[in-house]
Amino acid sequence: MGNRLGLQTLLENLLGTRNVYFQPPATITMQYPCIIYSRNSGDTRFADNKPYTYRLQYNVTVIDPNPDSEILQKVAMLPMCTFQRHYTADNLNHDVYTLNY
Repeated sequence: MGNRLGLQTLLENLLGTRNVYFQPPATITMQYPCIIYSRNSGDTRFADNKPYTYRLQYNVTVIDPNPDSEILQKVAMLPMCTFQRHYTADNLNHDVYTLNY
C-alpha cells in the first residue's frame, strides 16, 4: 500500500509536469493538461473474518483539451486502475478512473 504523497509523485512523473492536484479548491487556476485526484473509499480484503489488506481508493480525472491524449493510456495502465467514464465540459475532455493505491 502506498501513501498519498507517493501517488502525487507517481502521477506527476506520469504526466511529465507538476499539474497534478489533490482535491483542488475552486479558487485555484489549473493548467492543462492536468490530473485531479481525490479519495473515494477503500478496498478491504478479509481472511478468517479479519482485515487482511486495505488499499485506499482514489478518483483520478485526466483533463485535457486533446481528446486523443496519450496520458489516458498511461493512467489506464496503472496497476489496480479501471476506467469509469468520459465527459466534456468547457471544451475540455474529462476521463475518470478509479485507482486503488
